[in-house]
Amino acid sequence: MSENPNSFVESNYQGKYRDRLFKAIFGRNTEQSKRWRLELYNALNNTSYSDPDELEVNTIENIIYIKMHNDVSFLIDSQMNLYEHQSTPNPNMPLRGLFYFAQLYQKQLDKEDKNLLSTQLVKIPNPNFIVFYNGETERPENYKLRLSDAFAVEDKSGNFEWTATVININKNYNKTLQKKCKPLYDYVSYVSRITDNKKNGMSAEDAVNEAVDWACKNNLLEGFIRSQKEEVIAMSMTEYDEEACIRTWRRDGIAEGIQMGAQQKAIEDAIVAVKAFNVTPEIAAEKMNAPLEEVLAGLKA
Repeated sequence: MSENPNSFVESNYQGKYRDRLFKAIFGRNTEQSKRWRLELYNALNNTSYSDPDELEVNTIENIIYIKMHNDVSFLIDSQMNLYEHQSTPNPNMPLRGLFYFAQLYQKQLDKEDKNLLSTQLVKIPNPNFIVFYNGETERPENYKLRLSDAFAVEDKSGNFEWTATVININKNYNKTLQKKCKPLYDYVSYVSRITDNKKNGMSAEDAVNEAVDWACKNNLLEGFIRSQKEEVIAMSMTEYDEEACIRTWRRDGIAEGIQMGAQQKAIEDAIVAVKAFNVTPEIAAEKMNAPLEEVLAGLKA
């Protein structure tokens, strides 16, 4: 059963529940979502699995920081897949993926009662980390981010590596993939409609409402947007409101502490963003490069 739209809106800014549309489509435990998740997997891997129940969903609710929620992760055919959606380029995805999979593997080992102190080699599923990107910054159609890019000292040995594969799902990118996965195509069409509306001068609210009405009329996502209209609007508006607040904040120079490299100033600015602009603590901390735990502590003070 879908979450109550009102409870979604009320809890979203409290950091207790933060579910974007991509996760709502592919990451829930409904029959519809399971079917779409399998369709996405088949499209990515050129496979033809037919039973959605063969997917073992294995999600993480909290990883180190509240912000670090993975979007979709599941096991299939001895492979652990993690799918995450990003609307802003993030070069730190390999490190995030390392944290994600460490938690996922721990959960899997606990479930199977495997002991790393055993004299026998413990087998684990192969990791596969995919990041779906549809932000406004121009990016290639497909590219890889590597953990070694973040090493303080350049190391090309490959001895310690973790890779995130980024797939650009903006309109006119990866058309073959979208053609093979109708739910992904519908999602991209809806998001693109909002983007085009805003480029044509609509306010964020009008852009979202028009896109939702258009999606309902054209039965996108098999009527999911129609049946979950209020929730979809809430998710979409939250996404655009947060980005707009951050852009305005930066433009007005309120966040000059970031450029100065002053961590305390970044923490203070993040707290101001939460209180003044209704930005979530996770988003404020990420955008201001401030430690989330310090931001949360400041909000409680």
